[in-house]
Amino acid sequence: MAVVASAPGKVLMTGGYLILERPNAGIVLSTNARFYAIVKPIYDEIKPDSWAWAWTDVKLTSPQLARESLYKLSLKNLALQCVSSSASRNPFVEQAVQFAVAAAHATLDKDKKNVLNKLLLQGLDITILGTNDFYSYRNEIEACGLPLTPESLAALPSFSSITFNVEEANGQNCKPEVAKTGLGSSAAMTTAVVAALLHHLGLVDLSSSCKEKKFSDLDLVHIIAQTAHCIAQGKVGSGFDVSSAVYGSHRYVRFSPEVLSSAQDAGKGIPLQEVISNILKGKWDHERTMFSLPPLMSLLLGEPGTGGSSTPSMVGAVKKWQKSDTQKSQETWRKLSEANSALETQFNILSKLAEEHWDAYKCVIDSCSTKNSEKWIEQATEPSREAVVKALLGSRNAMLQIRNYMRQMGEAAGVPIEPESQTRLLDTTMNMDGVLLAGVPGAGGFDAVFAVTLGDSGANVAKAWSSLNVLALLVREDPNGVLLERGDPRTKEITTAVSAVHI
Repeated sequence: MAVVASAPGKVLMTGGYLILERPNAGIVLSTNARFYAIVKPIYDEIKPDSWAWAWTDVKLTSPQLARESLYKLSLKNLALQCVSSSASRNPFVEQAVQFAVAAAHATLDKDKKNVLNKLLLQGLDITILGTNDFYSYRNEIEACGLPLTPESLAALPSFSSITFNVEEANGQNCKPEVAKTGLGSSAAMTTAVVAALLHHLGLVDLSSSCKEKKFSDLDLVHIIAQTAHCIAQGKVGSGFDVSSAVYGSHRYVRFSPEVLSSAQDAGKGIPLQEVISNILKGKWDHERTMFSLPPLMSLLLGEPGTGGSSTPSMVGAVKKWQKSDTQKSQETWRKLSEANSALETQFNILSKLAEEHWDAYKCVIDSCSTKNSEKWIEQATEPSREAVVKALLGSRNAMLQIRNYMRQMGEAAGVPIEPESQTRLLDTTMNMDGVLLAGVPGAGGFDAVFAVTLGDSGANVAKAWSSLNVLALLVREDPNGVLLERGDPRTKEITTAVSAVHI
């Protein structure tokens, strides 16, 4: 039986840059964009003499890239050797395989290790698939003369082939660059592979029949995925993207980077089982608090098509500014942190008002969804409705402050966190009927914009964006994290069995 697990992409709504340092928090929304990992044995049976073998086979298939990579996995030291002649390596999946298998060796008892060895000797057949939302198809849509609308995106086949921005280098060894939408594909992919492997190998049970174990199981998925992802990318990031891929939408405070210091030992000859044992015993002090958008609100993501931004170089420039102008940078960060907290507070107030005064809440949201924000105050006809309007306007004001401080930080650091073209687009968007707020996600730049819309106003915003040469994506908030799926997502009907979330 194949195990199919999926993990979502993310949008970091608040906490850009600040989230890199404790104890700053960020609000990260998980989305309906999902990466799938399908894990099954390569061989149906184990050959009689297979116990004497020191290696087993691993096959990694990425249909969207039309690639298949073959590996040999050492059952002794868990080294993974690629035996494909010209395959492009996927370090995220490679690290996910090694650390997941190492965790199994490090934590399972003797009886279960016999089952584990039998499973491994049957080989690991891994297929990875990402929904179209992770990748940019804007160029294809324009090349076909189609309008820049969500309908054009929806007409694409599911799990479409991924296009490359290739620069030929004598036709050899050129590293193709995949055009992406910034939803955290590597974190979602790593998490999905880790979850599927850990379930396949018997370390976790992500099915509905094991609800009492789900939090500890999820924590194991989280730790292994964070470790694999950090090693693969060569640095210890904030981890918010992996955290949301595991747990879904939430308020996040990063873990202390020191918890992964022993992961560097993997390259120093220390057995991988020992390395992962130390990591599992470490003090994982990340914080997560339940969060999702209030009812009757939708996340909308747009692709302006004005060129991409390099997050690492922008982060580097901001860090350099922090060191060169400590006083000013600390003041800006403090104000930005306060604005982030203010937005979170207003959202929490709105969620509580929806729970306690649903009729008034729904009435205000429905009315405001068809009006410009300047006219929202007209809906404050009685105390409950007034409270809703006040929180809506408070959310807008908080986002305007966030944008202001993000711009200041970008100008001081010399990087385009909210470039002028994005400022014009966001200002125009925030003046549209039914738009609560708009901003640049994560580290900012030219890649994308997001909006939070009220009621059914999202469709009109998407049309307006199209006239401004902005492609509204099909991405929406979905608060679920890791899911165990009932079948191959390429089949017509995908039924999600159970979520191991939401916090």
